[in-house]
Amino acid sequence: MTGGPGAEGQIFRRCERAVVTAYRELRQVGTGDPEAFRACTTLYRIHHPEASINEARRLVAEWVDTHINRARKGPTSGCDCD
Repeated sequence: MTGGPGAEGQIFRRCERAVVTAYRELRQVGTGDPEAFRACTTLYRIHHPEASINEARRLVAEWVDTHINRARKGPTSGCDCD
């Protein structure tokens, strides 16, 4: 799981941090939501080639919703990687 004492607001999973950063930056330069979402789903699957497309879509949607749409801090569900 992510985080630990005093870790609130930080994203510790590399794949989650990469996805959220990529989505945010793609949207900032004018990339549409569907295209940014597809790119981030692909990015997740590069980190986790064993993941199904449905699993990747579910996690990307959750991470974007949590970190960008709702601006919530703290751990999210997801993979067990660092």
